[in-house]
Amino acid sequence: MNDREPYAFFAEALGPAGVHLAVIEYTLAPAARLDQIVAEVRAATSWLIDHAAELGGDPRRVFVAGHSAGGHLTAMAMDGARVAGGLAISGIYELEPVRLNYLNDKLGLDEAEAARNSPIRHLPATSSPLVVSVGLGELPELIRQSEDYWAAWHRAGLPGRYLPLPGHDHFSILEELATPSGRLLAALLELCA
Repeated sequence: MNDREPYAFFAEALGPAGVHLAVIEYTLAPAARLDQIVAEVRAATSWLIDHAAELGGDPRRVFVAGHSAGGHLTAMAMDGARVAGGLAISGIYELEPVRLNYLNDKLGLDEAEAARNSPIRHLPATSSPLVVSVGLGELPELIRQSEDYWAAWHRAGLPGRYLPLPGHDHFSILEELATPSGRLLAALLELCA
């Protein structure tokens, strides 16, 4: 339900660390189905990779990151062979529970669309590294989904790590990416190295 502009504050920590930031937007539900939203994010990621050099970046070093719905979309973007890595924060990786609760009033997922867009059901054969993070003060379902997704990713032999952060809830976890001493910023910089 948010615009991208409020997330520009991440540049205050990322810029001095040598990381360029591109905050993308996508059509929100119910104006778009989840299939369209995922396609828009994948297209935006491809566009950024294709144009990275023109924007002062390296097309071989484009990373995806997102929080909440963006964590889900990050996981969905990790199937792109050209993505250099990802940071998925407090995401939903199995959509069937969403389909069965009030959140589906806006999304309108049917069983097939929920299955198509559940990253845990479509792990890539190969991938760049992914950091899966969640605050341990989160809703139990978000913690469970993060643990389960990381476990499936790891069992598939895909690179990355699980980074649970004690003392953080769904919103305070973003401080860990927005401050120079943040643990999510450190994880992102480790990916970039």
